[in-house]
Parts: sequence; structure tokens; C-alpha cells
Amino acid sequence: MKKVAVVEDEVYMREELCSILNKAGYAAFEVTTFENATEQLIALSPDLVILDLNLPETSGFQICRDFKRKTSIPILVLTSRDQMADELQALRLGADEYLTKPCRKERLLARIANTLKRYEGRTNLLEGKGFLLDRTTYTLYINNTSVVLPRNQGKLLEALLSAGEHLVTSEQLCIALWDTAEFIDENALHVNLTRLKKTMANLGMKQQVVTVRGLGYRLETENAP
Repeated sequence: MKKVAVVEDEVYMREELCSILNKAGYAAFEVTTFENATEQLIALSPDLVILDLNLPETSGFQICRDFKRKTSIPILVLTSRDQMADELQALRLGADEYLTKPCRKERLLARIANTLKRYEGRTNLLEGKGFLLDRTTYTLYINNTSVVLPRNQGKLLEALLSAGEHLVTSEQLCIALWDTAEFIDENALHVNLTRLKKTMANLGMKQQVVTVRGLGYRLETENAP
């Protein structure tokens, strides 16, 4: 059964949405506090999020941006804001669908089904800034093309992407590469990291591997010129 999280502050609307979802065969989950909504959603790991934009404590735009930076889970925005500028902003931040209230039940369920169908088979995909990585084949999807990374480079990029904004230590990267951190030449790790950095630069990727001296590594987005 697919899980759908509903991020909506209006009680009647939230209960109505959950009732519609449950009757349609989905497992509906309510998010009722919004300051830490992103963390709640990540912990819940739903198959899809229905998100209002007008929320107390924080903005739906902020939740959309933060959540899509950390996951590839689809977001369907359902809001009373019917301005084109709002729709374009939500889509730029990563929203997959945009519907305005009031919305017919049939249209909502059709959009949910279509969005979930588009994401089928993407459970093995990790999302970066402007690219996707298939963690089973280490295929990188970027700029409307695909590149199969060498296995070690794929393992390193997977470990860095999975960490999000957190640092990844040399020991963690060694375990990702060789399943152990014992008796590993640090130079071998640096060689593999250098190769990954070169590949990322050649592909014009927006993210780069940054070394935090004495602590570890993480992916950071390059500043636009």
C-alpha cells in the first residue's frame, strides 16, 4: 500500500483529504506541526507528499525546497494560491504537480496516480543538484544523457549523496569502497576521490566534493557566477 503524507493546516481539509486517500486504497498520514515538517517527512518516508503552501510556522515553499534537496520523493502541491508566479516557484523548487483548491476528487486522485507511476522504479535513484544516480548500476543521469560511472566512483558518490549535508569521514568512505577501514592506504582513497572530482568537473556538475580538513568530505553546490 502506497503511503501519502498530507501537510495541511486546515483541519477539515486535512481530514477530507485523508478520507479520500484511504478510500482510494492509500495509507494517509497527517502532518499537523510544520516547523520541523521536513524532518517528519524524511522520517516517515512516504511515497508521495501532498503539500499546502499557506502554513503557519513556516512556508510550504521552504518545506518543498528543503525536502527535495534531501530526497527524490514526489511532491504534489495543493493550494488556494492560483497565481502563475506561485506555481512556477513551486515547480522550480522541485514540486512535481501543482493543483489549486477547490479541486475535484477525481482530478486529485488521477494526478496522484500519474505521479506515483512516473516514480515507479526510481526507488534506487539518489537525487543530487541537477542529476540522478542509480545506486544499483552507478548510472548517472545528467543533462538529458546518462553516464555509467566506474564502480569505485559510483560508490563514493553514493556515500556522499546519502549523507546529504553531513560530513562523510575517510573511514566511512573506505567502508563504502572496500567494506573495511582497516589496512587501507589513505592514498588509495585520495586517488579514487580525485578521479571522481575529475569526472564531475568534466560533466559540468553543479556539485563538487569539498574536503574539510581533518574532518571529512561532503558535496557542496558551486556558487553561480
